[in-house]
Amino acid sequence: MIRAGSVIVLTMLAMISCAQKTSLKEEPAPGNSLLWKVEGNGLEKPSWIFGTIHMLCKDDAVLSDNMRQVIRDCDVVYMEMDLDNIFEMMGAFSKLKMTGDTTLRDLLSEKDYSKVKAYFEEKSTLLPFSVLETYKPMMASSLLSEGDLPCEGATSMEQIIMGAAKQQGKKIKGLETMAQQAGFLDSIPYKYQAAELVKYIDSAGTDNGQNTMMNQLFDAYRNQDLKKLEDLMLDSDAGMSSFSDILLYRRNANWVMKLKTLMTDKSLLVAVGAGHLPGEKGVISLLRKAGYTVTPVENKRIRTKEI
Repeated sequence: MIRAGSVIVLTMLAMISCAQKTSLKEEPAPGNSLLWKVEGNGLEKPSWIFGTIHMLCKDDAVLSDNMRQVIRDCDVVYMEMDLDNIFEMMGAFSKLKMTGDTTLRDLLSEKDYSKVKAYFEEKSTLLPFSVLETYKPMMASSLLSEGDLPCEGATSMEQIIMGAAKQQGKKIKGLETMAQQAGFLDSIPYKYQAAELVKYIDSAGTDNGQNTMMNQLFDAYRNQDLKKLEDLMLDSDAGMSSFSDILLYRRNANWVMKLKTLMTDKSLLVAVGAGHLPGEKGVISLLRKAGYTVTPVENKRIRTKEI
């Protein structure tokens, strides 16, 4: 459930924090990369695709030299949505509320409702439970997942990329609006979302619970292993596979249609969730089917470690 929810809303919840650090080289396995170059098919300039993760430990949120060069070279940076648009972000939370007067109490048994309420009150999340229970349950899961990071301090690759892009004076735009993203969550029944929230809470702290899953997800991302990320995100026990068409595949196809026009005469850096890149219906494959040459770019990063 974390992975499904984080695809949509964790970009709004990440917090940036500072610490004294020392450098540590990290090298992905040969052929693994989060950074891909798009050429050919009549493009005047190359563009690049980069796989982000919407929430991670701040020490892992670093850019490779090649990625920094791409940010310098590109004309425009595109993300899933325009995180630099203050008006868009100010209205984001209102779009995440459930329609009508629906609350979690309407979706759960009294026993499960009491369990969820007690868990949130114990966790002391960003929003009080009295407010949060009116929002789509996937958002509640995402708030909980931030507290399950195996470290102190969370951020997102989107925030790091935005910072570097602003330093270079690059425009930041979105492939989707917040209203569109919120609409994807409306396509998933609220009762299903609420049931997945209960499953999340039931599994928290168990040997097969969310901590293990999160560690596997972060390891795959650090290793830039897109195939492993795909397998984890589509794990039938994760609540994602049933709605992969809504959360991944339709959006991938829409993005590629839009990119065909946007890339014509401009060099873009397109930074979207890494789970959108791999697979037969992933962005990389769809771009290749559309006639573009898409190749991995070395993306050795410098990880940081608190001292």
